[in-house]
Amino acid sequence: MRVRSKLAAIAMAGTMMLSSVQMALAANEPAAANVKTDSQLVTELGVLQGDGNGVTPAYLAKTTTRIQAAILFLRLKGLEQEALAFKGADNFSDADLVGDANKAIMAYLKANPGLGWTGTGDGRFDPLSGVTAQQYYKVLLDALGYKQDADFAYADTIGFAATRGLSQIADAGALRNGHIAAATAEALKLRVKGGDRSLAEVLAEQKAIDAGQASQAQAARIEVVTDDKLGSHLVDENGKTLYTFAKDGDNASACKDQCAVNWPIYYAENILVPDWLNAADFKTIVREDGGKQTTYKGKPLYYFAKDVKAGDANGQGVNDVWFVVRFSSATVAKKEGLGSYLTDSNGRTLYLFTKDGQGKSVCSGTCEANWPIFYSPYPSAADGLKAEDFGTIVRDDGTKQTTYKGSPLYYFAKDERAGDTKGQGVNNVWYVIQPAGAAEEEKPGAPAGTVHETDIANFAFVPEMTIKAGDSIKFTNRDPAEHNVVSDATVDGKPLFETPLFGMNESYTLTFDKPGEYTYYCEPHKSFMKGKIIVQQ
Repeated sequence: MRVRSKLAAIAMAGTMMLSSVQMALAANEPAAANVKTDSQLVTELGVLQGDGNGVTPAYLAKTTTRIQAAILFLRLKGLEQEALAFKGADNFSDADLVGDANKAIMAYLKANPGLGWTGTGDGRFDPLSGVTAQQYYKVLLDALGYKQDADFAYADTIGFAATRGLSQIADAGALRNGHIAAATAEALKLRVKGGDRSLAEVLAEQKAIDAGQASQAQAARIEVVTDDKLGSHLVDENGKTLYTFAKDGDNASACKDQCAVNWPIYYAENILVPDWLNAADFKTIVREDGGKQTTYKGKPLYYFAKDVKAGDANGQGVNDVWFVVRFSSATVAKKEGLGSYLTDSNGRTLYLFTKDGQGKSVCSGTCEANWPIFYSPYPSAADGLKAEDFGTIVRDDGTKQTTYKGSPLYYFAKDERAGDTKGQGVNNVWYVIQPAGAAEEEKPGAPAGTVHETDIANFAFVPEMTIKAGDSIKFTNRDPAEHNVVSDATVDGKPLFETPLFGMNESYTLTFDKPGEYTYYCEPHKSFMKGKIIVQQ
């Protein structure tokens, strides 16, 4: 038999999961969990109302303005309707920059200087200028009952906000509406100064939000954090690390008895997540003992009993089967006619603009409205992408944008759902991004037969595969641990074929020219990871 092999990054996400050694697992179908993103929460509560099209991804990507921040300030103070009804004639000198409703807002603020919105000097309000994290945290602190100069100095707004439980956007700099959604959702859960009620409960009493919906703000929270060693991964609202168990099945837990003592389950009936995460990826299963457990992308979630404080990740790699739950801000999709291309973590297509310079965006104004920018503070990447290929630039308006190999990344406003690529080739200057290595030409000696792709997932091979002589099998590792493929048969004491160890989302291709049956195993997990290949003439 002649074997050829090729180590390559996989350019397409998919899963095939069968296990010949899988334990008896709970067979309950997963139920949709009550999970909302920050933007979904504040939209449903009516705190964030969007533009004419509502709170869309394009709206969330827009730069936040001072007039927006002022409206949110009044809304969170229960004063918005009073301001909209205000008829005072005196106004800031630049009131003509906004529509009639916002003119009333500005006039109300000028007539009530005690609210703190006294303008930017020379009688101006600058309603269309941007807003920083420091400025918006001041708005939220005021809504929570904390006053500048009495409770905190403006220069220390970010630090003081952190002591009150506000930290989501601390490093954002200039804000976009997605930041506003995240910070507002964070504030709604907090207690107001000197009381035992949350901001959401106070607003419900003032009839500023629906009282029946206010309890949603108290949901448990799952966050993404970044660690120099572990990369980006999931934690609960207290910063406790979450884990998955490699021996679990899809939406089924194999951890019970003493295992469940060492690895307590994670479950919450209602969960809030940042918009980086897809709410639909979370579900609820019923365990064999009748208890409920939250899953993420089909994998049950756990704590580790030996993690004592926030940030501990002592369970990472235990017995080579327990791992933190990694998050990737970018991944790779594949479409016929386009090949492989970059998407965000929710599958929305990313584009580059050929008129941009290296590390410099020239898309603003109407261009930016049609091509919203992409930014993620989490550099981790999946599907063979390299985190070091992603960077961050600061745009002319002070907001941040993610780059890939120096090219700023964008969405297309007309892409309505994951998988849409309507922006490809627009005006011959907008294109999807082919990740490095995705467009490699077939090299001499590449497999001539059919290439069968199979995933190594949940510490299991597909038990048996049948192919033709001359065909190849491309093994892709979907587990966080390293695997390899080693023949049981030997020649002169050496395995007939043996791949190197390859990591998560890496692939190795073996070509089989001789008919026969070939059994194989994974060296690090030999006791239970085995498979068979039948090669027909």
